[in-house]
Amino acid sequence: MSHDHEHYVADSRPFLKTLAGWALIAFLAIGGFYLVTEHTAHLFGFLPYALLLACPLMHMFMHGGHSGHGGHHPRERDPANGGDRSSRNETEEN
Repeated sequence: MSHDHEHYVADSRPFLKTLAGWALIAFLAIGGFYLVTEHTAHLFGFLPYALLLACPLMHMFMHGGHSGHGGHHPRERDPANGGDRSSRNETEEN
């Protein structure tokens, strides 16, 4: 006796590319739309606090904390030109 069974092959597509994934995306988009339209007053009330919160966050992430500041080092001194290297470079260019 020989039994030939068809084997189920799992779908290898990512979840968001399946029918259930598209339904989830549509449901979240509709829910997000109604959430924003019905709670606009709450969102606008939060904006001043969001701007205040953005200041330290931008400082941390854009400057890399306090160790990432560039250009705060003293200028290199050139003893042959009275101490300032940048003035020597300006005279050589002219």
